[in-house]
Amino acid sequence: MTTILETKNLEMKFGAVYAAKDINISIAAGEVVGVIGSNGAGKTTFVNMVTGYLTPTSGQISYRGKSITGKATRDITRLGICRSFQIPQLFPELTVIENVLIALTISKQHKPVLFKPAIDRALEGEAHDLLARFDIDRYADQEIQTLPQGVRKLVDIAMATVAEPELLFLDEPTSGVSADEKMDLMRILIDALKTTDTAVLFIEHDMEIVEAFSPRCVAFYEGTILADGPTADVLENDKVREFVIGSEFHREAAQETAKEGAS
Repeated sequence: MTTILETKNLEMKFGAVYAAKDINISIAAGEVVGVIGSNGAGKTTFVNMVTGYLTPTSGQISYRGKSITGKATRDITRLGICRSFQIPQLFPELTVIENVLIALTISKQHKPVLFKPAIDRALEGEAHDLLARFDIDRYADQEIQTLPQGVRKLVDIAMATVAEPELLFLDEPTSGVSADEKMDLMRILIDALKTTDTAVLFIEHDMEIVEAFSPRCVAFYEGTILADGPTADVLENDKVREFVIGSEFHREAAQETAKEGAS
C-alpha cells in the first residue's frame, strides 16, 4: 500500500515539558486507524502538528514524500489533509444544507469572483449528494441547533470532506453521542469514507468503537507512542492495559456513577 503520511522523530515542547516526543508513524492510503490514550497523552498534539495548528519543535512530517513541516493549516488542507473537531464547527442558526453549501463554496473558490453567483444548482446537487452519502439528507432543511448531537457530528464530518481529502483526522467523533447511537454513527461514517478511499485516523475513548472499526490502533502515553499495530494486539498489550485502557475504564466508570447519582 502507498504511504501518504510519515512522521520522523516528531517532537513538541512547551518550555521544558514534552507534549510529544519521538513520534514515528506512517499511514497508508485508505487505512483506518484508531488513536487511543488518556487526556494529555499527546493524541491531539500529534494531530495539531500534522494539520498545521502547531509547529513541531523538531522532526519531520512528510505527505506523499514531500515535507509539510511548518506549513500553514490552509496550505495543508489544500494538499488533501483535513480534520474535524471534538466540538462540531457549525453555524447553529443555519440549516444543514446552508452549512454544507458554505463549506463547498469556500473549498471551490479560493478567491471571490465579482458578478458570479456563489451558489448554483450544480453546487446544490453536490451538497445533497454529500448529505445522502452520510445518510443525513433528510435533515437538509433543518437548523443545526435543532438536531441531535450525533447528526451534528455527521454534518461536521461531511463538511470536512468537501475538499475530497486523502487523509482525514477525526477528534473523538462519538463524544457527546448517546451509547445507543455510537455504533450506528461510526458505521455510517466509515461506510461513507470507504467510498472515497480516504485514510482515516480517529481519536476515540470508547474501546468497543476502536475494536469494531479500526484494524490498526496507535496508543499514546505521556507524549510517546506506547504501541502501534493490529488493534487486537495493541489492546492486549500489558502496558496499554495498565496505562491506557485501565485509565479509560475507570474514567468511564466514574462518569456512569456520576450519572446514576444525578438521576
